[in-house]
This record gives sequence, structure tokens and C-alpha cells, in this order.
Amino acid sequence: MTDDSVVRTRGSRRTPDGSRRHPLLAHAAINARPVALVYRIIALALILTGIIRYSDVLSGSPDWSTLLFYTMVSNLIALFWMLLLVVRTVRDLGRSGTRGTSTPSPRWSAAVMMAVTVTMLIYLIVLVPTRFQDGDGGIFSLTDNLIHIVTPCLMIGDWLLFVPKGMLRRFDPLLWPLIPYAYLTFAFVFGALGGEFTPGQKYPYPFMDLDVLGLGGVALWIAALTVALVAVGFVYLLIDRILAALARRAQP
Repeated sequence: MTDDSVVRTRGSRRTPDGSRRHPLLAHAAINARPVALVYRIIALALILTGIIRYSDVLSGSPDWSTLLFYTMVSNLIALFWMLLLVVRTVRDLGRSGTRGTSTPSPRWSAAVMMAVTVTMLIYLIVLVPTRFQDGDGGIFSLTDNLIHIVTPCLMIGDWLLFVPKGMLRRFDPLLWPLIPYAYLTFAFVFGALGGEFTPGQKYPYPFMDLDVLGLGGVALWIAALTVALVAVGFVYLLIDRILAALARRAQP
């Protein structure tokens, strides 16, 4: 039984004919599958557009090196999850009607949301200041906005609006950094084996540059970012708890 199938049985009320009726707002989520489906189809299209533009797939000479960067990895994870959400919503519309939520797992929805939140935070806190100093005129371009800001905001919005709350566990924020840590492991190994993310560059991001920052400097950056990301994760957990409590109080 999935997390979603559990929450769908709570907070619903029976109509006079004995069928279940879900309030429009229950479990701190909008229980209207047509609304969720429209949102998710639009989100899927925007996420895919960002990926296509970032990788130049339609240009005739795609840049496959973009697959080596966490930005692309997180956007692909978001694309895959949003596609699952669309499929699940369509299936549930046919099986269970228009009322209710459609999410394979609230916990995984939160994990994916956090994975792309990392992309947005690293971009705004680390990369934007560096690129400003370098005089990069392409910062905040349409493509940059799509992959670094729009996709994370779409995933955050989906979690806030359509994913049941109260399903997260207290230690989940400590698990969410495992996705970026898996990428860090790959990136350091790839660079150590002679791989290049761009010509002449064996580190994908400035805060990972061992040649410039040294082992201590890189470790300090990673430690600081880890603390920040875990803190953001606990903010999400707090929001989950507060919205779940408000939804329970609002139930008749």
C-alpha cells in the first residue's frame, strides 16, 4: 500500500448513498485531480523545455556534457517524477474520480523537491555571485531561469498544493542530502580519473575546485552547504507538520 493510498482514506466523509466524498481541501492539499493534472502537465512541459534548451538537443549538435552537471541530473529527476505524477493523476481520475490526491509517495515527492531546491540554492548563493564577478552577461537568461529557478519552484509548488502533508518522518531532512552527496562522489571520482566537465575543467562547480581551494577549503564549503541544506530540509518538515495540523483542525 502506497503512502497516498493511506492518506486518501483519512478525512473523507460518506455521502448519503454510502460513497466517499473528499473535501476540496484535506490533508493540507488541494483534493481536485483535474486541477492537479493541469498544473502537472504545464510543469512537465516547462521542465522539459528547460532541459531541451540547456542541452541544445534540437540544435543538431547537442551538448552531452550537460549530463555531467548536477543541474541537469536534478532536472532529469524532476522530469521523471513529474511524468510519474501525471500518469498517476490520469490513472486515479479514471479509477477514483475527481476528488482526492494522486502521489506515488509524499516522502519521495519531498525528496525530489529537495533535490532541485539544492540546484536553486547553489545557483543563487554560489554561482550567481561568481558569474557576476566574471562579467557573465548570460546570467538569468531564459534557459538559466528555467533550469535553476522555474523547475525548483514548480516542484515546490506541486508539493505545497497537491501532496498530502503529515507523511514526512523526522529524519527525512537528514536523508535528502544523499542525492547531492551521490553526485559529489561521482564528480570527484570522474575528475580524479581524468574526466573533464568542460574543456580543461575537471571540477563542475567552483566550490569543488581542489586545485584552487585545497582540501580544507572544499571540505569547509561542503560542510557549510550541508548545514544550510539540512536547515532548509527541516523548514520543509516544519511546513509539513504545520499544514497537516491545520488540516486536521479544519476537518469537521
